[in-house]
Amino acid sequence: MSLVAFDFDGTLSDSEMTVLLAERAGVADEVAEITERAMNDEISYAESLYSRAELLGGLDEDAAAAAFDAVRIRPGAARLIARLRADGHHVAVLTGGFERGVERALEREGVEVDTILANRLPIADGRLTGEAEGPLIEGTKDDALEGLAAELGVPMASTVAVGDGANDLPMLEVAGLSVGFVPKPAVRPACDAVVASMYRLGKVLEAHGVLSSAE
Repeated sequence: MSLVAFDFDGTLSDSEMTVLLAERAGVADEVAEITERAMNDEISYAESLYSRAELLGGLDEDAAAAAFDAVRIRPGAARLIARLRADGHHVAVLTGGFERGVERALEREGVEVDTILANRLPIADGRLTGEAEGPLIEGTKDDALEGLAAELGVPMASTVAVGDGANDLPMLEVAGLSVGFVPKPAVRPACDAVVASMYRLGKVLEAHGVLSSAE
């Protein structure tokens, strides 16, 4: 069994949850600028997430729910996840994005993963509080990947990480196989392979013996 860990925003999904939320809060430009700076490793992920959450403070709960409902996974992602699980692998989503959006997007495509580690935007009195909480704000994805691998009894050599941004670098650097999904320039040197579609990702996993050949 391999442990296959995906980033979500920008990797499994081409939606950016904070941007979808920001559009409804009227702060899209400000949030997009902060997101880009974080993805290029100009500011820490924690700093960026707290700043974006603060900008989203006061957004109505129904508007937030509509934003999460708009999250989509990439074409071919559901089939690839299903193939990985059918081959006996443990599929995890490790994301600084938000649990609710990940769950909605997977449910829409009728696919499940084994583990979701994601953050949350607390709600009080029917509105986002402007705060953020969860395991992957201050915590890093290398610790998350190593902890999950230890829990499952999977050696790190049998782990796969797929990501695109600077906050994915820690897990890409420790995984047995690291794949960049249209990675940012700062991320590319840490990748064993680079892909731009779920189809190509499947081919890379087949070539490395992780995934059985498609019918």
